[in-house]
Amino acid sequence: AEGGLGDDALPLAAAALLAALAVQLRARRCIPSVYWLAVVLVSVSGTLLTDGLTDGLGVSLFVSTGGFALALAATFAAWYASERTLSIHTITTRRRELFYWAAILFTFALGTAAGDLAAEQLGLGYAPSALMFGGMIAAVAVAHYAFRANAVLAFWAAYVLTRPFGASLGDLLSQPREAGGLGLGTVGTSAAFLAVILALVALLGAGTRRDGRAARPT
Repeated sequence: AEGGLGDDALPLAAAALLAALAVQLRARRCIPSVYWLAVVLVSVSGTLLTDGLTDGLGVSLFVSTGGFALALAATFAAWYASERTLSIHTITTRRRELFYWAAILFTFALGTAAGDLAAEQLGLGYAPSALMFGGMIAAVAVAHYAFRANAVLAFWAAYVLTRPFGASLGDLLSQPREAGGLGLGTVGTSAAFLAVILALVALLGAGTRRDGRAARPT
């Protein structure tokens, strides 16, 4: 982004993320609004981090994609070495939750870089990139449900792939038609995604209340 606000966007997003995570880590019960606010802020921070490296510092998308992939792999390796599990159902300690949020941050940053790399740097285009990553997610689902692939591995593989899929889909909707997009603009696309997120969070919250669950939504 250009201009003063654009220059300050990453520090502001990072500060908001740290504040949300502080509340999330101190919570002793399920507070969906806090959790999903942290997720949204992680998404924004990860995206801005990648964009800052690419647009602000001129870092190649090949380099940023590889760097964030290594950072994510190192996070998973340290998490497993420390806890002997990567299952989200065992996130019952603060250390495990910190590993979780680090993995989520690198996942969003990697997803933005990988999505831009496929669609722009490699010239695949936004729609083909979205279809490619969507097909990969479908393949993971088939591997898990049809061939009983490991549930934890399948979860994280699908989770990581949703990020470049989302980046490609977002660019497809927001970019101008002459660039291969649908021309909805950044504001329109962001508003549409936000509406979907809010609807899903409300639906999940209603389901949680009906089930009487008190577990944290991680």
